[in-house]
Amino acid sequence: MREPGEVRRQRILAVVQARGAVRVADLAAELEVSVVTARRDVEELARAGRLRRGHGIARPLTAAGEPAAAPPARTASPDGPVALVVPERHTYLYEIMDGARAVLAAAGLRTVLHITPSAPGTERTVVERALADGAQGLLLAPRWRTAALEEADARWLAGTGVPIVLMERRPRPGSPLHAVDSVCSDHWYGAWLAVEHLVSLGHRRIVLAARDDSPTARALRAAFADVIAARPEVEDTEVVLSARDAGPDPAAAPASLAALLRARGATAAVLHGDVDALLLVQQLADSGLRVPGDCSVVAYDDVVAALGSTPLTAVAPPKREVGRVAAGLLLERLGELPDEPAGRPRRVELLPELKVRGSTEARSIV
Repeated sequence: MREPGEVRRQRILAVVQARGAVRVADLAAELEVSVVTARRDVEELARAGRLRRGHGIARPLTAAGEPAAAPPARTASPDGPVALVVPERHTYLYEIMDGARAVLAAAGLRTVLHITPSAPGTERTVVERALADGAQGLLLAPRWRTAALEEADARWLAGTGVPIVLMERRPRPGSPLHAVDSVCSDHWYGAWLAVEHLVSLGHRRIVLAARDDSPTARALRAAFADVIAARPEVEDTEVVLSARDAGPDPAAAPASLAALLRARGATAAVLHGDVDALLLVQQLADSGLRVPGDCSVVAYDDVVAALGSTPLTAVAPPKREVGRVAAGLLLERLGELPDEPAGRPRRVELLPELKVRGSTEARSIV
């Protein structure tokens, strides 16, 4: 099937921004189109002010090393939808989507949900399809399993030419996405809530079992280590993977988290996310350990934590509020809120809360 022209031009723009000057003939070969077609696409992009054209060469608007200018406005239908792009099987983001959709619907805008499969490289295809369908703005939660994938995506995302707000993602300093609006939960504060709660109950040996396949997971792991370092009363701690498919090195996950807790004499565990926490409770029961009698458990996410046979104490990021705030920022960028000028890019952090349930209790300090 022939590739839509707008999708093809988005690919050309991404290649040029990633590599610098590119020969039109090379673009034609890479896109599997004629040189005439590639030349016409380059000319159209140049007329739109999205790249520079030379003799058989396409160049980015800024030379290598120069700060990237804000992407030019993309021509889109005023009735075009807002594309909400999230990874598949990511229940944490469902409440965020609900919050965003409510705000956009109240503003009279249609929301179209786009799901990105887990295979590498599919995110870009999905975004390009959304743009080809006339999306006038993007609310985006990229998967970004690794920092390298984040860097690889940054340039072409910065060149989409439509307003973007990142949800639960924070661009790295110096990234081409540095000037993009973002709304995140404050995961450092979330880690602090979990540790403070457990330490206040007398726990001195605490394990964090967290994933390592998303920006949220990596932020939580770093925050936990930072918070624990400031608590000298904690005698022993360890950060491990919560599941064998939870990071770039699956072999690093422990065969049994329950066995690890027993071996280290840990009396408390923080789990990211809820499903892994619920599975740990089952593992502990199978090994003869009671929750919370022998081990207190705190879940991080609070999507289904309350549904366990022992309802789990959980750190609850403000998921719906993240969606609402992100949608509000996008509306400003789209000019839908005339009394709220868009102004400079903003990075918003919202505080999680701790919901105490039956999986944590005080432990005597010996």
